[in-house]
Amino acid sequence: MTPTPSTPVAARLVLQRARGRYRTQTQLSLCLLTAAAAWALTGAYHRWPPQLPLLLGIGTAGLALLAAALWPLRRVDAAWAARRLDRHFPELEDSTGLLLTEPATLLGQLQQQRVAERVVALPLAAALPGPWRWRLLPTALVALLGAALWQWPPVAAPAAPNLAPHFPSAPLPPAAAVPAPRLLGTAVRIVPPAYTRRAAAAAPQLSFRCPYGSLVRWTLRLSGPGPAPQLLLAGQRPVSFRAVAGQAATYVAEYRFTRSALYRLQVAGRPSDDYAVDVQPDAAPTLRLLAPRPYTLLERRQPPAVTVRTELRDDYGLTRARLVVTTAQGTGEAVKFREVVMDLSPGLRSQPRQHRTATILRLPALGLTYGDELYVYAEAWDAAGHRTRTDAALVQWQDTAATADDVAAISLGVNQMPAYFRSQRQIIIDTEKLLAQRRTLPPAEFRARANSLGDDQKILRLRYGKFLGEEGDHAMTEAAQTLPIAEDDSAEPAAHTDDDGHDHHAAAPTAEGGLPTAESLLTPYQHLHDDAETAGFLEPQVKAKLRAVLSQMWDAELRLRLAQLPEALPYENRALRLLKQVQQQTRLYVRKSGVELPPLPEAEKRLTGDLSKAAAPRRQGQQTVSETHLAIRRALPLLAAYRAGRRPAPADLARLRPAGQDLGSAALREPGRALPALRAWRRLLGQVQAARPAAPADLDAVERALTQLLPPPTPAPQRAPAPPLARRYFQELSR
Repeated sequence: MTPTPSTPVAARLVLQRARGRYRTQTQLSLCLLTAAAAWALTGAYHRWPPQLPLLLGIGTAGLALLAAALWPLRRVDAAWAARRLDRHFPELEDSTGLLLTEPATLLGQLQQQRVAERVVALPLAAALPGPWRWRLLPTALVALLGAALWQWPPVAAPAAPNLAPHFPSAPLPPAAAVPAPRLLGTAVRIVPPAYTRRAAAAAPQLSFRCPYGSLVRWTLRLSGPGPAPQLLLAGQRPVSFRAVAGQAATYVAEYRFTRSALYRLQVAGRPSDDYAVDVQPDAAPTLRLLAPRPYTLLERRQPPAVTVRTELRDDYGLTRARLVVTTAQGTGEAVKFREVVMDLSPGLRSQPRQHRTATILRLPALGLTYGDELYVYAEAWDAAGHRTRTDAALVQWQDTAATADDVAAISLGVNQMPAYFRSQRQIIIDTEKLLAQRRTLPPAEFRARANSLGDDQKILRLRYGKFLGEEGDHAMTEAAQTLPIAEDDSAEPAAHTDDDGHDHHAAAPTAEGGLPTAESLLTPYQHLHDDAETAGFLEPQVKAKLRAVLSQMWDAELRLRLAQLPEALPYENRALRLLKQVQQQTRLYVRKSGVELPPLPEAEKRLTGDLSKAAAPRRQGQQTVSETHLAIRRALPLLAAYRAGRRPAPADLARLRPAGQDLGSAALREPGRALPALRAWRRLLGQVQAARPAAPADLDAVERALTQLLPPPTPAPQRAPAPPLARRYFQELSR
């Protein structure tokens, strides 16, 4: 059987028609969906004209999606259609690609003829269905949405209110060839700074409030061409209006306000009334350090970590914040400081007006150890660049290192006392108290507390031993222990003998052969501090009693160390009595010297009843008060005269006008508050100039404003009320 060449050609034509139909349906469905979306976007713009930027963004995104959907169509060719048919029809035996080539073998030609016959007979529309079917439903829905948006009435943009400034009555200018233009409409638009994130809005009145740094735009519509209007700002140079291109007799002027001010609109040479612009300053951020407390001590058992909590607030939004941690390591002059900064700005990307932070400071991670300190505070910035910081909080890690100043105390296991020491009377009281608690205390605790009392007795003994020349912690000399002790002053120390154990340098030691030794040669030139006989400047009797006191303290300490409290009490009491005797013995009486007044003549003054010099003293004086605001003080009586019925006269203007300067200065400081009084003041001046009676409302407003500008009066000195007992006393004297 010879293959028929017309069959593969027909199959290729069928394959190309199926591929073309698929591309056309895909492109047509995408175009219909795009047209429906454009219809809906135009309807949305018809409904919400102010949302044009948002709608343009949506349209741009739709065009990008359309391009992404059309981009895969460039790969829809004959080979793509052949692969699609092989996957959909198993009877083609994956041989549809033979229709696109010319087989070189007889077997290939036979297979090509066989596939071509099947391709011509198969329904290729089912294998290459266009995606237009599932796109019909979204296209219809979007088109219906666009139709609904077109049917709704459009929302007109809020028009700026037409403000009408008031022009005070003035004499009309002489007739001219061209009449002066009239003001038909006034609009004021406020554009806040971008960092405030406030939308531009129209001012409802000519007097308005605006944030700091706002750009204010005035738009004036006149009845015809004429001289350009001017914006008159108090204390500033006039700002000329400029003509708006494409709009006849329309003028615009702009000014950026950084402080409150008063302004006027001058049209055709006529100024309007004063209007106030109240500028709201941008406040600095407000910070609170919630944790830790101003001083925190981390003890040994607590975890070495501190949580720092802060609360940040701002009127327009926060932009940056940080924690500043300063570490202090070392002691004395070897302290090292290091500053660590932790950024808190990641939580402020949306510029919130209120934000709270919590940061955990781990002391070992900061390189700190026991005894080190750290200081932490927070800082914050707003969008305007204002900076605020909190007070620093101190965190101290407790030092657990134990130090002992006394080696003997360490060997005995005695707790070291602070720098202060107990008195002998307090030691006796503590001993008696411990004896009373002996039955309720464990033996080990009783011995420990008794040993602690012995340590207190030792410290007191060493303190009194310094008066006898003792410079170290050593035992009392044997001579002090052998002195007889009595409970009264009748006890006298025994006299020294040659065999009492003391070295009196009676005879210098010599070496063998009668020659002096080195010690004997140096002894006359040495100054021995532990010689109790030559130490201090006390009398011999006082020294003897002090040695007796130290001996009693030594015996009391010995028995306290052995927990023999009943045996220690007599020694403690004798030491206290001897100390009191030493105190009385060392006291001196010095007669006070001074002026000796003559004795009072009692016979002349007594029982005479003379009360001429017993009255309470009276002091009188005159104090001059410096007059301030003289212009206001001169104007207020004139206003009171107008209220009483006096008729104003033009001559009164010289007395009233100086007070207007103080009122104008107050209006510049607080325009919104002082502006009504300033307007009433100008109306009052007009009435005075025209010699007309002043309006009561204007008089009230002006008089109230001028009175508030005066400083509070200095309170007059008043006599303090006497106590009831003193009043009764003087009443009895005056009988």
